[in-house]
Parts: sequence; C-alpha cells; structure tokens
Amino acid sequence: MQRWLLLLGVVGLVSTVPTSFDEITPRDGESCGYDSCTDAEPGVLNVHLVSHTHDDVGWLKTLDQYYYGSRNTIQKACVECILNSVVKELWLDPKRKFIYVETAFFWKWWVAQPASVKSQVHTLVRQGRLQFVGGAWTMNDEAASHYQSTVDQFTWGLQKLNDTFGECGRPRVGWQIDPFGHSREFAANLASMGYDGLFLGRIDYQDKALRLKERTMEMLWRGSDELGKSSDIFTGVLYNMYQPPAGFCFDVLCDDEPIIDDVSSPMYNLDAKVATFLEVAANMSKAYRTNNILVTMGDDFRYLDASLQFNNIDKLIKYTNLKAIKENLNVKLFYSTPACYLKAVKDANPTLPIKQDDFLPYGSDSHAYWTGYYTSRPTTKWMEREANNYLQTFKILQSLTNLPESNMVILNELKSAVGMMQHHDAITGTEKQHVAHDYERIVSRAVNDAYAIGNQAFNKLLMPEASLVYERCEFNQSQCSVTERSQAFVVTIFNNQVMPKSTVKIFMPVTGDAYSVYDATGTSITCGTAKLPSELFSMPTRQSNATHYLYFYGKNLPGLGYENFYVKKETARDSDSKTVTSDDEDSRDIVLENDYIILSINKDSGRMNYTSRTDGTTLSLLAVPGYYSAFEGNNEIAANRSSGAYVFRPNMTSTPVLHTFQDFTVTNVVQSALMQEVHIHYDDSVSMTIGLKDYTLYFYTTLSIDSGREYVLRFQTDLKTDGAFYTDSNGRQMLKRIRNTRPQWNLTLAEPISGNYYPVVQEMYIEDVNKNLRVVVDVDRARGCASLEDGWLEVMQHRRLKRDDSFGVDEALNETVGGKGLYSIDSIMLQVVPKTKENLLTTAERSLRFFSRPQQFVAEAPFSLDKFKTMTNVYSFLKTDLPQGVHLLTLEPWNNKILIRFENYLDKELSPDYVSVDLTKVFNTIEIRSIKETTLAANIWFEDYKQWEWNTDEEFSESFNKEYGNEGVNRAKEGKKYDDDGMIIKLRAKEIRTFVAEYGVKN
Repeated sequence: MQRWLLLLGVVGLVSTVPTSFDEITPRDGESCGYDSCTDAEPGVLNVHLVSHTHDDVGWLKTLDQYYYGSRNTIQKACVECILNSVVKELWLDPKRKFIYVETAFFWKWWVAQPASVKSQVHTLVRQGRLQFVGGAWTMNDEAASHYQSTVDQFTWGLQKLNDTFGECGRPRVGWQIDPFGHSREFAANLASMGYDGLFLGRIDYQDKALRLKERTMEMLWRGSDELGKSSDIFTGVLYNMYQPPAGFCFDVLCDDEPIIDDVSSPMYNLDAKVATFLEVAANMSKAYRTNNILVTMGDDFRYLDASLQFNNIDKLIKYTNLKAIKENLNVKLFYSTPACYLKAVKDANPTLPIKQDDFLPYGSDSHAYWTGYYTSRPTTKWMEREANNYLQTFKILQSLTNLPESNMVILNELKSAVGMMQHHDAITGTEKQHVAHDYERIVSRAVNDAYAIGNQAFNKLLMPEASLVYERCEFNQSQCSVTERSQAFVVTIFNNQVMPKSTVKIFMPVTGDAYSVYDATGTSITCGTAKLPSELFSMPTRQSNATHYLYFYGKNLPGLGYENFYVKKETARDSDSKTVTSDDEDSRDIVLENDYIILSINKDSGRMNYTSRTDGTTLSLLAVPGYYSAFEGNNEIAANRSSGAYVFRPNMTSTPVLHTFQDFTVTNVVQSALMQEVHIHYDDSVSMTIGLKDYTLYFYTTLSIDSGREYVLRFQTDLKTDGAFYTDSNGRQMLKRIRNTRPQWNLTLAEPISGNYYPVVQEMYIEDVNKNLRVVVDVDRARGCASLEDGWLEVMQHRRLKRDDSFGVDEALNETVGGKGLYSIDSIMLQVVPKTKENLLTTAERSLRFFSRPQQFVAEAPFSLDKFKTMTNVYSFLKTDLPQGVHLLTLEPWNNKILIRFENYLDKELSPDYVSVDLTKVFNTIEIRSIKETTLAANIWFEDYKQWEWNTDEEFSESFNKEYGNEGVNRAKEGKKYDDDGMIIKLRAKEIRTFVAEYGVKN
C-alpha cells in the first residue's frame, strides 16, 4: 500500500481528476493566452521582461534533491520553494507575470497543494499571469533523443496541463533555452504540435555572431521538406541565452546590487541602474527586426525568494518608464511572456530570413564543440532506449487486451520515467554520477513495475489457466536468471510494430551447451549454442552463471503480435562452434556466408571483402577500432579546454591522432546453419563479434575502457563521397552533412575532428558519387559520428575521461565499477545497398525495426511440452497487414478512449502518393467506432488549430516540392479534413497523424 501511495501522492504519476469547467474558464474581466498580453506601442522600443526559472530535472542533484532543496552543498536549489514563492508574489500584484516550463516539477508540486493554493493558481492561469511555455514533461535534448520519445513526453506533460487548466494552460511557444544544439526534426514536431513559435538559448558562437551582425536572430524555420509549409515555425534566438543582462540578477543566489531608490541612502544607485539598462536595451534592439526585444529575467533555479526579483523588476519598470516619459526616450518596459513577445512581433509583421538545416553541432568557442555528449554514458542511452521499447509494448498490451484500469498507475509511472530521461542532462550523459544512478533507479523500477502489464496480457492471451511469471532479463550483458536456472522455459517474442518480421534472431544466456527448442506448434526447430565471449565474465555488474548462449530463429513473427517458443535443457552434445587461433596453419582468411552475403575476413589485416549473392555487389571494407586520447587542460582559456562530458576534444598533438588496435586474435568462429560469426580480441579493453544476419553485417563490441580515452569504430571503404555523408535527425529525416562546412555561414574550424562530429540516433550513410551504391550504418542507441575522410564512417562508442570540461557538471566523466571502466556492449549494423527503390524501402524498414526490436519475455515453464501445444502460441492484434510505409507510432489508453498515431515513415522519393489505412480493419480485439483528429501532441483538436504565416526575405530551396508544400499549409492553416473516406485515413510521406478514438471491445 505504501508503494502506491508514494506514486499517487508524492511522485504524482496518475492522471488528474478532471477539473471543473468553472475553474478553467476565464470569468468576466479575465483573459489568458494572447488576449492577456500588454499591447506593444508603435514607435517605441517595447522591452518585454520575462520572469522565469530554469529547473533541470536532474543534473548536479537528483530530481528529488532539486525539488525539496536537499544537498545544497552541491547546488543551492529548491523547486518547491520557487513555486511556493512565485505563486505568493504573483498573487500580490496583478501586473506581474511568470512562466513555467517543466511539467514534471510542476506536477510534483501541484498534487501536494491544498485547495486554496490550487484555486489561486487557477486564477493566475486564467488571467494570463502564470503562463506555461514548452509544457513537456521535461525540456528535452534535441541531439540524442528519438522523435517517438519526444512526442510521448510532450503528450504526457501537455495532457496534465490540458486536463488541469484547459485552454488557458496551453503553451503557445517552445522554450528550448538550454539544450546543446537544436534539431530540424524537433522543429517539425513542434510545428505539428500546434506551437506558434520556438525560442532557443544556445547556438554556435560563429552562427550567433553573424546573426547579431545581420539582424537574423529571428527566422522562419522549415522543419521538413516533405511536410513543407505546415512544418514552418517562427524561431527566435535569445540575446543573453537565458540569463538576465549583466548587473540585473536580483535573486538571493546573485551578487548583483539591488536597485536602491532611497535618495538619502549612500547606496543609492537608481539613476545608474536605469541608465545601464537603457544602454543594454538599445544594444539588444540592434540585433532584431521589430521594435520589440525579449529580456530574460531569470536563470537556473532562480526565484527562491521571488520577492527580491519581483520587487527589483517592479522598480526597474517604474523608474525606467518614468525617465522615458520625462525625457521622451521612446522606450517602454513591462512584464511579458515569450508568447506575448511573439504576438507583438507577429503584429509588427516583419520580413524574416529562412532556415532549412539545423543547429548542430553546437560550439561555444573555437575549442569547445559540444559533440562529446552525443556518446557520453552509453549505458544510460541504452537504458533509455530499452525503457522506451518497453513503454510502447505495455501501452499496446494495456490498450488491446482490456486490462484493469488500475494498471494506469504503473503505466504512467513508466511514462514519467521515460519522459524524465529525455531531459537535456539525462539522455545526454551530462549529469553527475550519483544523478545517473538515480535515473537508473527510477527507470529500472518503473520497467519492473510495468512488467505486471506484460504478465497479465500474455497470460490472458495464452490460455485461461496459464500462470506464467515473466521475469526481466538483462540481455545486453547476457544475464537471465530464468534461462540459467530452469530445465524448461517459455520465450515470448513480442513485435510492437505493425510490420511482420520474416526472421527474428533470438539469443538466450544459458548454463550449458545442449538445448532443444520448439516453435509455436510444438515442432522441434534447429538451434545452436556457442561459448560466451570471455570478456563478459570480467564484467563487475554481471550477476550470472551463464557460460553459453543459445540461439535460434523465429520465422514469420506477426505484426503487432507474439510467438512463443518452448525451450528444454538436454544432455551434453557437440557445440556448433569451433575455436580458431591466430597461428593456425590453414587459410589466412575466415569466410562467413549465408544465402545473401559472402564475407571474407583476413586474419592478418582484418580487411573484409564483401560480396552480395543477390546482385554481385562487392566492397572492400576495413572495420578499425581505436581511440582518441582526450585533451587534458586547465580550462582557463579556450585553447586549454579539456575533453569532458559535454565537449569532445581529442589531443591533436598525439601521433597518430586515432590510436588503432593493430594486433588482434581470432578467439572463436561460429559457423552453422543458423550462425555465421567470428569473435575477435584486441586487448583487455576491446573485443568484437562480427557476424551476418540476412543482408546485414553486425558488429557487437564489448568495451571496458581506460581513462583518458574516447573509443570509436571506423569503417573505411574506397567509396568516393566528396566530403558528404548523411545523418538522421532524431531518428527520422536524413540531413546531408559536408565535411568542414556549415550551410549558412563560412566556417572557421580550429577543431577539425570534433567540429565535424554530428549526432546519430538511428542511422547514417555515405554514398558513392559515381557508383549507385550506399553504405548504411545503424546504431542501437544515440552516438556521435563523423566522416573524416572520403569513404569513411566513424562511430564513437564509449568515453572515459580524467578531467571535467568546466561547463558546470564539475566532475570528470569517469564511470567505473569495481575499479574498472564501466563496460558497454553495443550493436552496430552495416548494410551495402545499391540504390534501387526496392533496396531503399527495405533499408528504411530494417532501420525502423532495428530501433524497436521485438521484446523478449522469458518465464519458467511449469508444464510439459504437450501442455504448451494447447496454448495460443501465435497471435496478432492485426486483422490484416498494413500498407508498406505505415508505422503505428502510438497506441495507448486515453481517458476511456484510445490515442492512436499512424505515420508514413518513408520520404517522398519512396512514397510519392498517399498511403491509406482503414481504421475499421486494423485491430482484432477492439473495434474503432469513431475518431477525431488532434495535433501531434493530442492537446488541440486539429480543426481548432490555425497556423501562423510569416513574410520571408528569400525563397525556400527548390528541393522542396511547392505543390506538396502548399497542400500542407492549407490543411494546417484552414483545418481542412483530408480527403479521408470515413474511417479510411491518408498519410503523406513523413507525415504523422494523431487521433482520439472511441472503441468497443470485441468478444
């Protein structure tokens, strides 16, 4: 009981009780949103003072430590105190305004408040004095986060605000003031969510200098060429990142002098303060195109004592405006919000520059490129991706198996945990070590709790009397107590995507080398065992007795469904693997082959020769593991910047720059009907398994790295690429990168390695400019990558450093367990693809499947094989296969309805026409009876959304199809229905559509 009370009362993870209509509807004399804004005056400089606090959902302290004000020796911060103080001060003076961003913190505070305080807050929101901006569960990172997780955490945060405050609680602008670079896909997502604008804090120092000079700090950003104008969003770069002007921080945490207006006091400084501020405002105005400027009056965890801030801002407004009137200065100061500032800019009707690329990578000075965090804490990044995969699975199972409503407590706990992990100091790996452990604790607990949903759903589907108990395994480190202890166990493979899978490769850690495997019909199928790589036995975190791994294939796994396998331990038999040592007298080449690929690996050089059996394509390939020595400096000047949690800076004085592992030993070769792979040992820090699966090469790397090193895997080919390569944006659209180049300014690059690194969440590729050939690499978690020479692709895998980079975290990124560097085991897939439409379609699907691989659930089998045969061992929730290109992005319970998102994941080249989905013919267990479309994050009915249009001083690239773009803007601007036919919806290339659906449960 105490556990659930914690979830309900303290963490606040359950849905709100619907708020009464009276509480959320503005009363006579009240207005919210844009109607509550102070009008900008023509002919004067309107200075919008925005009071705000930036509250990290974990960074130097944990979420709870920040909220309650604990561990103030680390950082003085107390979110509970901030919200208490701000509400009190707002209530005292109706002229004051304040914005709040992080719903995770606000909700934690809200559920603990008495009715009297909630009533005050409702009034403040109804009157536009407290406005929400952003409004997602956290202020997410934009480089390492996947678009599915971003959309989910916005949906979760906005649902809380919508249910509690209605339309007055709806954020109108995005507020991404602290992420370390900004992605194009995020801009497209925000536009699709119905936001009118987006404000950024950090952009590259060279980019910002040019924008300040050319007055291009505000722009129209097109988030997607495929979606066209419907993905356009006003984007503004803040002048001071998000801090107040120098000398005007009035918080209890600040050292700036307050405004003292007592003329009899020797401390009197009013005139000087006002004069300084007017000078600041005049300088800021030179960078923007309208007579409006936004001045941020806040910082990290400010407004601990809100009276200090507000009282001084009150004085600043009063006396500056009096001076302006007296001296005819044409300046007006007032409390404002980002939304009100945006409205004033829109009313001024400026002509804006345009942007079509992104703001990555981010450099804060010539030697500080924040490209290390793309890879920092790779095990944390893996944990987040696995948790998201579990979340999608459990939301689907809860929705489609009609499970008890009480499960929403644990499902919402997992939503909150995965949402928390999107924070720009969580998935990025830029938090202190104790905070990383706390993130792990929260996520692991949430996944473990949510396993109850899987147990209920599968037992309900398998057979009425089934009593399987599925236990969570740690497959990434070959650890599973069920498979290790049991004489017989059931493996349930669940595919949470609508695309069926023709083959699924299944690995199970086991304690012997003799097992039998039976498919869903109870028929014996071919399986094999191999010894686990010896490096796994040295992992301090691994609590396992497994010595081998059992492998077998599942065939024809249905879309949105599962298949069961029965595994039984047998007496000893010969292994399917053989040991090969480096001094073998046989051929110097190891040949791996299957029905699609022949791969020859030279045991002396490691060079691989790839041949496709299907089309004869050949490629010479070298996979080079190595490491950069991290630069170690004192950080006192830019040239002495250390590599750290944020910054990647290799030691350029070392020769060679990349230290490669020249010597290696082939320790094992597995060659059987099911498995073709070779195990290679480089040294005590690096080992690798190279293998084949269908058309794909896979590289599994085990790393336990030495301090001061940044480990990479570089693929070298002879492709002619002219400096170009392609990376995904948040796992979705692909962006072209050109080495040593930025699209919108002439780049000066003092760090030619780290300045050419980009984030990859799912996929990157290079293609030959002469041959019709593409080499595609997929990663199993967010990474940094580069193409430093033609024909090369380089993936950073792990980082362990001796120094901090002095950007706030104040400790080295030095993850250890048991005195050793923390182990990371990663998976990288490589495909060689002739660029035919059929091949590119297949590659797009394979990439999506690799991101969201089928979940493996394991339970001890308390029954015989004969009993197993009577169970429902294959099942799909789909009535029929969906068209190629269609992905079910979201299916989750939604206030006695369900929320559905379908997307067309293909680009326009592969999907030039609509694809259609008949929602009445999708699911087996439920019947969709009616649908109503929302914007992407499900907090605005689509028919109610009207997109803003802006003037631009240039044209968008001709690569964008004008006719297609016009269709997009008309639909968004006018709220028109598609040419949908009843429940048959249509999806354009790269489009996501969101619906709230009423449904009935089928018998």
